Amino acid sequence: MNEQTDIAAEADVELEPQSADAEQSADSEAETLAIPVAELRPALEAVLMVADQPLDHVALATAVGYPADQVRSALEELAHEYAEQGRGFDLRNVAGGWRFYTRDEYAAVVERFVLEGQQARLTQAALETLAVVAYKQPVSRARVSAVRGVNVDGVMRTLVARGLVEECGTDEETTALLYRTTNYFLERIGVTSVGELPELAPFLPEMGDFDDPDQRPEEVAAQETA
Repeated sequence: MNEQTDIAAEADVELEPQSADAEQSADSEAETLAIPVAELRPALEAVLMVADQPLDHVALATAVGYPADQVRSALEELAHEYAEQGRGFDLRNVAGGWRFYTRDEYAAVVERFVLEGQQARLTQAALETLAVVAYKQPVSRARVSAVRGVNVDGVMRTLVARGLVEECGTDEETTALLYRTTNYFLERIGVTSVGELPELAPFLPEMGDFDDPDQRPEEVAAQETA
């Protein structure tokens, strides 16, 4: 009997630490679940606002630091509230992930906005810059500026935003970003490759004429006259 009693006592002693750990885990979980949902929702909205693809509730839970079940409930509540309030966007669970989408009834407004931006005519400066890129690609902004005789940083940003020009690496000597035309550019002008462009290259200055990217064409002309 004494031996059995000793064994039982030892078993109780071994179980006590495990019981304490379980209580701490339960307390920790209770503290996590006690966080107000009001703080969870803005966090979810902030993450979803910058997400470029649908995110499932588990990934969102990891991002915001809340239990997955609580995150899923909050997402469903947000989606319901947006629909009730008649917002211009919906929160949808599509393809196993959550993401913001434009509401169907506002599709015409969004379409008009997008199409107007695409159909806006390029300025003369943008057309000239695009021509230089097309015939001299790959080319840096400094080189384009040297050919045109003006700073083209703003125009290049516009061409990139319009999807007509894109980055294509860096110059080995200067480490400057290089640019080229895109497939969208080819589609817009109705050719399959830059090799089909009209023969305009002979009318553009050679890059060798402007070894100094800061040197303007008028400065070159002045030097030649002198």
